[in-house]
Amino acid sequence: MKSILLAGTAAALIALSGAAFAHSCPLEMKKIDEAMSKNPKLSADQMADAKKFRAEGEAFHKAGKHQESMDTLAKAKKILAIN
Repeated sequence: MKSILLAGTAAALIALSGAAFAHSCPLEMKKIDEAMSKNPKLSADQMADAKKFRAEGEAFHKAGKHQESMDTLAKAKKILAIN
């Protein structure tokens, strides 16, 4: 009985962690959009890469690949020096 309860709790935590990533992606995209709207001092190549990673992150999010989305959005944030 105890192992069934433990397994159920573990499954619920795993499901909730995926939902947390799903809700974080749009917040990260918003941070990126705000930073890009301030015309940061970046080279044309850096800005192109930031835009590319931002778009790829959104595509991953829409596909339900939230970890990939967060990883890709992190690349854009690094270029834009967003914490």
